[in-house]
This record gives sequence, structure tokens and C-alpha cells, in this order.
Amino acid sequence: MNDNKTSLSSRPRSVAIIPLAPGTILRERYRIVELIAQGGMGAVYKAEDLRLSGRVCAVKEVIPELYGFSEITEDIHAQFYQEASVLARLDHPNLPKVSDYFCEGGREYLIMDYVPGRDLEELVLEARREGRSLSEEDVLRWAAQICDALEYLHTQVPPIVHRDIKPANIKLTPDGRIKLVDFGLVKLLTPDDAQTITIVQGRGTAPYTPLEQYGGDGEHTDPRSDIYALGATLYHLLSGEPPAPARERFLRPGSLKPLREVNPHVSVRTARAIAHAMALHPDDRPPTIRAFRQLLFGTEVLPSPYEGDLMPRASWQEALTVNRGWLVLLFLLLVVAIVVTLWAPTFTVVMQNG
Repeated sequence: MNDNKTSLSSRPRSVAIIPLAPGTILRERYRIVELIAQGGMGAVYKAEDLRLSGRVCAVKEVIPELYGFSEITEDIHAQFYQEASVLARLDHPNLPKVSDYFCEGGREYLIMDYVPGRDLEELVLEARREGRSLSEEDVLRWAAQICDALEYLHTQVPPIVHRDIKPANIKLTPDGRIKLVDFGLVKLLTPDDAQTITIVQGRGTAPYTPLEQYGGDGEHTDPRSDIYALGATLYHLLSGEPPAPARERFLRPGSLKPLREVNPHVSVRTARAIAHAMALHPDDRPPTIRAFRQLLFGTEVLPSPYEGDLMPRASWQEALTVNRGWLVLLFLLLVVAIVVTLWAPTFTVVMQNG
């Protein structure tokens, strides 16, 4: 471990972080307009580009104090630049373009396109307040665009796993385009997966985080982790409520309400595709985004979900009704077997004494 690093055990319990004030100029180029968001991973600002008149950008600030370090160390700096340089090469219509990255005042900064519009968490909360659900048609149209972005990320060399897909990190622009806006927990997969290249430590947001991601950066995550998070995001959008976290589902099977029980208007195909994506074990999920897309939009008949807690309860009731005759026969045979077992010794004794 680098001697300059502060031990994580000595990490302060609470760190008061003062955001950049409006009017602050970074690198003699980016003037802060307002704070957009601030949380456990850092802060994001809206800013003006003083060199390109009229250009508005988003400034993502990495705050070392939030990770238990008093300053940017050489290791943090190197990891940040390695990640930022990869992100800067990305070019996809459903991802914001990273245009610059630098260190100033003991903090790292990532400059990206500013994405106007509302995030999907706002839209689902608004729908819930109005007593309605988002339409499946709209959600599937957004899902197709998210799949495009994730397939692009997962097929990079090395593959890029987002690890923090959730409604709040997905924006819908005024022209109807989806943007996956936050790269906070990006993980670059090296060929042997011996090294995780990421500057921002974290485990995602509980309702959308698969079990394998809870162990921290030493645990194995891959594109199937994003598939789980996407499935959980679609579940939230269609049900109006976040799904039960994976850890709770593991400890309490059945804690995840079947999607069609929450919203009966969702098609069987969509519900089953989402159920497959949200399987607790990675091996039970679609192996790739392309495979998940086929489940969601294909035409073949889908099998039932892998997990019992995702099975629509109505399907069990229908199965009981259809097979009622066989169940009655099985029950009668069981009764006969019990009677024979209990009375066989008595019958044998009677026969011998007779």
C-alpha cells in the first residue's frame, strides 16, 4: 500500500464538504454556474466554457476527503487519469462526451457534455404522485437506447462496466433521447481481471446493486452486473417502486413482489425478461446485453423465470386449477399408503393368529 494513503480504518465518519461557489473559474476556462448534485461520490456542477461561447458543460468533481484521503495521492491521480483518458475516447449518442480532465486545488475534475432534461427517477415519481404508471411502450423505447449504450461500453477493449445504473443516472432529453449520465462507478476490466481501474470507490445503490457487487472492488463484477441493474431499473420504472435489494431477497426469498402483481398491465414477456435479468446468481442472468435485448424484444416463447420469488403468483393458482384432478388422485394414494403402513402389522398378526 502506498505510504501516502490514509488508512481506511481512520476514515472520518463525517466530512463537511463545501461546494464550489457560483462564479468559481477552474483552469481559467470553466465558470461554475450552479451545483447540480452532491453526494457520497463527489459533486456535479453546471458550468460555462469560457473558450467556446455559448457552450454549457457538466463538471464532475472527485473529492478525496470522501474516500478517507486528505489529498490526491499519486495512486489516485494515476487511476483517475487512466479512467478519464478511456472515457474521453468514448463516442456514443446515448453517452455524454467527456472533453477534458484535470487536477486543481487538490481535487480531480472531469468535464462532460451538459445533458438537459429530466432523469427517469423524476418521471417515475411524478407518475406515482399522479396515480398512474409509466407506459410500457415508453419504458421499452428507453430500454432499447440504454441497451445500445451498454452494449457499446461492454464491447470496448478493455470492456467497461458502469456499475451504477439506476433511474436517477438516466436522463431523457427534450428531443426524446436517453443519456446514461453518470460514470461514477465505472470499472475497466483488464484481460485477466487482476486489476480494477477505477477512481471512484463505491457499491452502487442498494435496490439496483447485484450481490456480487457488495463485496467491494475485490469481488468479480462483469457485464452481467449491469444487466441486473438494468433489470432492476426497468422494474422500478414499470412498477413505480424500487425493487427489494438483492441482499434482502437473498435473506428473505419472496421479498421481491412479482412485477405483474404490482402492475398487471405489464406484458408477460417484459416481466419475464426483467425477472431473468434480476436473477440473484450471475450465471442465471442473460450473459450479454445482446442476449437480454433478445429476451426483451424477441419473438420466441420465454421460459419461466429462474427464481421462485419472481414467479407470478397467479401462475401457481392456474397450475393448481388445471391439475386439480391429478392432485386429488395423488392425495388419495397418499392416504391409502398411510393406512396400509399403519394397519399392515395388525393385519399380519391377525392372519398369524387365525
